[in-house]
Amino acid sequence: MKIVVTGASGFLGGKLCLALLEQGHSVRALVRRTSDLSGLPSPTTTPAFELAYGDVTDLQSLLDAFSGCQVIFHAAALVDTWLPDPSKFFSVNAGGLKNVVEAGKRTNTIQKIIFTSSMSAFGPTDGYIGDEKQVHQEKSFCTEYERSKVVADKIAFQAASEGVPIVVLYPGIIYGPGKLTKGNGLAQLLIERFSGRLPAYIGHGDVKYSFCHLDDLVEAHIAAMHKGKPGEKYLLTGENASFNHIFDMAAMITGTRKPAFTIPFWVMYAFGWLSVLLFRLTGRFPLINPPGVNLIKHQWTFSCEKAKVELDYRPRSLKEGLEETLSSLKSSGLIQY
Repeated sequence: MKIVVTGASGFLGGKLCLALLEQGHSVRALVRRTSDLSGLPSPTTTPAFELAYGDVTDLQSLLDAFSGCQVIFHAAALVDTWLPDPSKFFSVNAGGLKNVVEAGKRTNTIQKIIFTSSMSAFGPTDGYIGDEKQVHQEKSFCTEYERSKVVADKIAFQAASEGVPIVVLYPGIIYGPGKLTKGNGLAQLLIERFSGRLPAYIGHGDVKYSFCHLDDLVEAHIAAMHKGKPGEKYLLTGENASFNHIFDMAAMITGTRKPAFTIPFWVMYAFGWLSVLLFRLTGRFPLINPPGVNLIKHQWTFSCEKAKVELDYRPRSLKEGLEETLSSLKSSGLIQY
């Protein structure tokens, strides 16, 4: 089968390309001219793999890239908690999907579109565990990224109502060995923790989030190609845990000390605002920003039972996934313990 992957140079997209090739598919990777292609195979040594240069904001480049393909994996997204120009979230995450859908409609060989959304599209789950029936209330948003994902969801299901064979997947916080990108935020957090730049717990210890391992996520994407029902939603989350629990488990796995104190949210907010101000003056991108603090103040816990039943999704334990992630970071020289 001929498959095209958008966002192919990213944390998820790159691993997805490799997995599809291993299963015998021909893969066309949509990348930008400026993309970091490390982690992707060379087209000269892998005949089943080819590069298509373009951008999801450029409809014509999508039409060219999708030509002759049967399946589209739309994994491209702009992932961050803050940008100086928030309109970019909407041009990439919402406008990009709109272009993918339009190009898919015009490409008469396309049989299915697998769209990677985010659990952010459902909104926070303060005090309960959510599932696919949850609807974002749209009264407030922690980040503009979250808002853009809600807009993209509307585009996806409008397309589904018009007969476009689109399946929507909602990962939790993706982690695991792999490329260090904005989509691999937990690895970045662990690097900060073990470098000594983050010596403490953050915020309230009881706020939980849903985590999913990259390899499990890739397997679920491929399963969605075969088993996913057009017009359906599938949460690809996993174990629900707090960052305090993550830090404690990381300390246990590595035989290092647990953090000795907690940084309260008001300190994080103050540092976030100061970091944004310094960015305006120096151009140095802020490590922490106020929308990011808003995000982690809320609970994001979800059930993935539907995906387990319909896609045979089998998320591994957080302990197993963290062991793999920490070992990979250590072998890469990014952390020491």
